[in-house]
Amino acid sequence: MSGEDANLFNYAIVLLGSAVIAAPLFKRIGLGTVLGYLAAGIVIGPITGIIADGEKILHFAELGVVLLLFIIGLELKPSRLWRMRRDILGMGSLQVIVTGLIFMAMAHYFAGQSLSTSIVIGFSLALSSTAFALQILDERGDLNRSYGQKTFSILLFQDIAIIPLFALIAFLAPRSDDSSGFSFEGVSIAVLAIVFLVVAGKYLLNTLFQIIASTGAKEAMIAAALFVVLAAGALMEFAGLSMAMGAFLSGVLLSESSYRHELEADIEPFRGILLGLFFMAVGLSLDLTVLLDNLMIILIAVPTILIVKFIVLYHVCRGFGAHPNESIRVSSLLPQSGEFGFVLFTAAVSASLLSQATASILISIVTITMALTPFVNKLAPYFMTAASTEGMEEDFKDAGSDVLLIGFSRFGQIASQMFLTGGTDVTILDHSAERIRNARKFGFRIYFGDGRRRDVLKAAGIERAKIVAICTNDRETTDKIVELIRSTYPKAKLFVRSYDRAHTLALRAEGVDYELRETFESGIEFGRKTLESLGLSEQNSHDIAKEVRHRDEERLALQEAEGIAAGLDKILTKPVKPEPLVKPKTDNIEGKST
Repeated sequence: MSGEDANLFNYAIVLLGSAVIAAPLFKRIGLGTVLGYLAAGIVIGPITGIIADGEKILHFAELGVVLLLFIIGLELKPSRLWRMRRDILGMGSLQVIVTGLIFMAMAHYFAGQSLSTSIVIGFSLALSSTAFALQILDERGDLNRSYGQKTFSILLFQDIAIIPLFALIAFLAPRSDDSSGFSFEGVSIAVLAIVFLVVAGKYLLNTLFQIIASTGAKEAMIAAALFVVLAAGALMEFAGLSMAMGAFLSGVLLSESSYRHELEADIEPFRGILLGLFFMAVGLSLDLTVLLDNLMIILIAVPTILIVKFIVLYHVCRGFGAHPNESIRVSSLLPQSGEFGFVLFTAAVSASLLSQATASILISIVTITMALTPFVNKLAPYFMTAASTEGMEEDFKDAGSDVLLIGFSRFGQIASQMFLTGGTDVTILDHSAERIRNARKFGFRIYFGDGRRRDVLKAAGIERAKIVAICTNDRETTDKIVELIRSTYPKAKLFVRSYDRAHTLALRAEGVDYELRETFESGIEFGRKTLESLGLSEQNSHDIAKEVRHRDEERLALQEAEGIAAGLDKILTKPVKPEPLVKPKTDNIEGKST
């Protein structure tokens, strides 16, 4: 193995080992995997010097962002993208223009940069980090929520804005005798590349995957998926656009394909690894020397960028009708400058618009704003009001029924069908605007509100309800609602959806009237049907299910009294064989049962 190959092998071991340690650790302490990867990169790079080629790794790891945009494109059908056009073109463009002009003025009047250089600096800093924001949304499962879609719309416009910004750098660059500045030829190539990608996606890609799928070669399907993403990205990069934009377009074109889920499953492992590597590479590329030599400039610039972008984003969102809490969520996800700033600053140095020293300072500033994003995002709840964030008005007209059901996700929807079929009147309370809109189409009496608020519970008719059914998804939310109702309405009868065994014990300690683990009965029924399919009689399967329930309840009672470790002897360790029901024998002499 040559020296260079050995270095690459050692780098891979160090990077993977650092990721294995840092990501779970930071996830465990509540800071998220993004910050974990970033911290790992800083430790093995600038601090210890184990890896010195941070910029080379960063260039390769940008493929993680490319794959991320492809997967997002798979989730966005063209019709859905069209519905988002107002947020993309309105909110996105307004944020970039306003923020860019503010930063341009600051660079020109306070930092003494020329007007051309200030324009490049201002609009480069106006762009946010697609990788950081979308990873945080992905971890929380919030990409499809209203604020997640607004965040994505702004990021999508920023990715599109890369195109005119590159053209702007070429236009502003000092012209030599053989330089032509802005090129209509370049614009034509970009347009032709997009048209070619759209046509190929519509007429060729499905056929390609159909042929490969018919062969049954799984590895070829994975190779084809990676080829499509990287080829689309390379085509866009050749045309002067970003690889991420090419990957996103190819994803959108395949969003209605019957192979969409297969492609997503094939790409996801590569996306996760490379995106983690990208965040580590950002930490690796941080130049501590530049940071220390220009500490005062950086200490002023970093909070300025975060605060200005937060304020602008908040007012842009509010201007487009977003709820205040929703606006805060978006603003706390996008206050940083992003990875495309690295590319734009490098291009500006090549075009003689920026000195290398200034570019290094700017890259350090961008890196630190990215590193601080998870912390800024965690501060968001402290600025939000108690009202829900989904942007619907709380209206409790005609509320008040025998059953007040809180939480209308899958569990609550099934339970409500039982109530309604049994002729029981139900008032349903949920905080998701989308679920409410869908439920109202089917005639449910459902209201928008947060069950953790005393005034909402009162308005929803808790004082008239005979039973409060708490069917919320999240254990923490459930516990807060139970605690609030127990302290405010101690006589309320509580039926609660439990998350797991430990949660069941905690709810019993709170004195709820009935609880049910969300997967217990479905698991029992699933197992019973499986036994019957294997040849067991229906009566025997019912008896076994009854025995499992009985032993589980016995163990729960012991655990309530003695702790979570008690009752291990109640766990079934051998098959249960109920005695078959037989006709009683009769004594032939006396004619009596024996």
